[in-house]
Amino acid sequence: MLTNLSAASRVVRSLHSSTRLASSLSTKDTYKVLVIGGGTGGLSVANQVYNRFKAAGKSLNSSDVAIIDDAEYHFYQPGWTLVGAGLRPKTDFRRPLQSLVPPYVDLVQDQVNSFSPDTSSITTASGRTINYETLVVAAGLQINWNAIQGLSQALANPTSGVSSIYSYHTCDKAWDDIESLRSGNAIFTQPAGVIKCAGAPQKIMWMAWDRYRTTGRGDNIKVDFYSGMPTMFAVKKYSDALEALRVKRGVGGHFQHNLESINTQDHTATFKAVDGSTITKDYTLLHVTPPMGPLDFIKASPIADGAGWVQVDQATLQHVKPEYSNIFSLGDCSSLPTSKTAAAITAQAPVLTENLVSLMTSGKISPHARYDGYTSCPLLTGYGELMLAEFKYGLEPKETFSGLLDQGQSQKLFYYLKKDLFPSAYWNFMVKGKWYGTKGLSRPTFP
Repeated sequence: MLTNLSAASRVVRSLHSSTRLASSLSTKDTYKVLVIGGGTGGLSVANQVYNRFKAAGKSLNSSDVAIIDDAEYHFYQPGWTLVGAGLRPKTDFRRPLQSLVPPYVDLVQDQVNSFSPDTSSITTASGRTINYETLVVAAGLQINWNAIQGLSQALANPTSGVSSIYSYHTCDKAWDDIESLRSGNAIFTQPAGVIKCAGAPQKIMWMAWDRYRTTGRGDNIKVDFYSGMPTMFAVKKYSDALEALRVKRGVGGHFQHNLESINTQDHTATFKAVDGSTITKDYTLLHVTPPMGPLDFIKASPIADGAGWVQVDQATLQHVKPEYSNIFSLGDCSSLPTSKTAAAITAQAPVLTENLVSLMTSGKISPHARYDGYTSCPLLTGYGELMLAEFKYGLEPKETFSGLLDQGQSQKLFYYLKKDLFPSAYWNFMVKGKWYGTKGLSRPTFP
């Protein structure tokens, strides 16, 4: 996905920039379907649109669909928690983007600079103008590393004790820090506001807590959770269960506290409370979830809402402005009022695809393809256990296994789904447009 990367990441990318731009695979200037972003949402939709036309006997021509993204690699970001927990090497969750784009989809290795929805075109960083009949914006969000004073420098310092699973370049540092800690204060943070997978900040905390317990270090390490949110989780059923788990395990809970700055020399972290006061805490280990938000090039565009997200109907995923009816969006960059997870995209992509294909073939979207806000957060609570939170709009549970297992409790089966099944399904099916979440390989049909 297109994200705002840390300084370390930008250095790595710059080493390869000339190679990527030189190998750009397309010079066309008009597409039937232009997808912005080669992340989870972009790859899923590009493949599903092509496959949907093919299944209907109306095959698109090769190069009718294009993805624009200048990234060298595609990442399975949910896997970074597994890396931080010492379960998998991070290389398991990275593949060259070109290797994932099928031959019938063009890859334009460039960045979007601006949108011109009135003329159905975009301009790129290299100065190209690309026209489209339909546009899908799946560009992700940006991680605001510099919003926390001292964070970027702390992440680059191998002895700082500061790490984050929210970057490919730092997720393995989380494991190094967790494993090397013998005593002291381990603090895990979560900011207020929108982030990728709102359960991830505490997933890594629970894995660290369990690791300390099973290796005999639990009595020497104090674990604390500092969250800008008012509760452990947005959905009451899971929040209540996680709060009970927090109390049972003796983990400190400090809510509506946002991390503001880090002093690596003194090993202190300063938080701002909801009343505006600040507190400073000593840390030995500090795992940081940085603030996140919309990408600048979307925020400044006419297709964004007041907060900077692509403004789409929450059911149809079509832009809310009638004059921009050929624009759709899904995933992290969209205004959809649900958690930003890969699981959400498995439910969003078929709805978007159905409506986009219907618009292209009949001039109007499907009267039946509607997204109900389904998303999922597989909450690791320890080695061999996981609480599978699934819910929809209104923060109402929508559970796959409710008749078989209590999803408000951690289960061993769910742990192995997260650890083994989901990564395999992602690489083998989802990025190919053939994985539909709770429906597996069965594409949803709409009356």
